[in-house]
Amino acid sequence: MGNLKKIVLFVLGFAALAFAQSESKNVEDIAFSKAYLGIEGGEIYPFGDLEDATSNTLYGGLNFRYSYWKNVDGIVMFHYAYFKPRPDEVPYDGVHQASGKLGLDWRFPAIHPVVLGGGFACNWTRADLDDDMVKDHIYHKPGGTLGDNETEFGWFARLNLAIFNTENYRAGFNIMWEEIWTLPKRSNMLYAGLYIERKLW
Repeated sequence: MGNLKKIVLFVLGFAALAFAQSESKNVEDIAFSKAYLGIEGGEIYPFGDLEDATSNTLYGGLNFRYSYWKNVDGIVMFHYAYFKPRPDEVPYDGVHQASGKLGLDWRFPAIHPVVLGGGFACNWTRADLDDDMVKDHIYHKPGGTLGDNETEFGWFARLNLAIFNTENYRAGFNIMWEEIWTLPKRSNMLYAGLYIERKLW
């Protein structure tokens, strides 16, 4: 009876190992088997406290998408925007923002061609100071800390709708909600843009 138990355990262990190797091979076959490079442009709408701090602005940038798993794509995005402050007492003309995002897109066959995605965001911002303006002199004024480089982290969720899709090209709409974990309050923005991408391999 003891030998039978050992044989059964050995067979189950071997089957589990074979299954794991099979799954691993499938992952290797799918991951990075396809990749796409795209450009995107649109408008950013601030929400909450940001509505009183800055106006709507345009953005543009690059997107990189790659196959990760069945019906799941990895996404890497880099966008740039220039924000104009609303309050008159802000001592600079605007704020440069470079935004990097890393996440996943889920393609659900039931709601094709709608794609849902999400992930992490990292925004770098810096005030656009005049040449004769000393950042130490404005540090304690509204928004003065932006005279130094500031980096904030957060998350995003997006809805992607492809309206044109061929073997090598795809174009559509991208609607994205972003929440940045600024303190003491959080910053929320809505992105709405158009994109076009081309298959690299």
